[in-house]
Amino acid sequence: MDESGQKLRQARERLNLKIREVEEASRKIADKHGNDDYSVVASRLSEIENKGLIPSLHKLYSLCAIYRLDFEEVLGWYGIALSSMLADGQVIPLSRTHPVNSTPWKDGSVLCPITVEPGFDPIRTTYLTRVISRWGKVPLLLLETADPTAGQRYAFIGTEDWFMYPVLQPGTFVVLDETKRKIAASGWTTELERPIYFLEHRTGYFCAWCVQDRDRVTLLPHPASGCAPLAFALDEVDVIGQVVAMAMRFDEHHRRRPRSAEA
Repeated sequence: MDESGQKLRQARERLNLKIREVEEASRKIADKHGNDDYSVVASRLSEIENKGLIPSLHKLYSLCAIYRLDFEEVLGWYGIALSSMLADGQVIPLSRTHPVNSTPWKDGSVLCPITVEPGFDPIRTTYLTRVISRWGKVPLLLLETADPTAGQRYAFIGTEDWFMYPVLQPGTFVVLDETKRKIAASGWTTELERPIYFLEHRTGYFCAWCVQDRDRVTLLPHPASGCAPLAFALDEVDVIGQVVAMAMRFDEHHRRRPRSAEA
């Protein structure tokens, strides 16, 4: 017997539900949504439980609703781990800058240092590997920088997006604070302190320093990028948020060639 089908059968039997009762309940769900795909007839449910038939998404939804099961957990029974979605997406690097949906991470975890040596001083630059005494998996939602409930969202700088290089290299993962959408005109003394905004335009997404002048917004690149500024009408762009954190890799093979070599 297929293990996933067996788990569904056990869930049904724990609730003392007959196959016909499940069929009737699924029909009510189908009627509610006006879609027969939600309906699970008795013969089909028997095949799901005993012959390893994989249910469609709509039918699996109905079974989870009827059995009071967590939909994401049941997907895991069929070998689909939503926590792997972001990592699996990296099989194809995207050249265009784009936002990242944080939903698949809600039950994910990452390997983090959870215990450090007593002498660790966070003020000083440290070779962290030498002071970490224990590593462990920590749910992403427990990390302060991965809290979608605090108005934070995520984005990825495209592998061919050099607009803010070298401050933000192509392939950088950034955390956005969507509560900070108003373009600041002052308040910094160095380029590292100047706010970087993530914006949406009908032609794509942009990450840049910004200057707002009445009904115009100018996107300023880093001077070392070699890119030209971009100007849009204010009503053509949407400021999604301000970059407040980032994770960046330094890959030798992806470093930009000197301008003399590009010419």
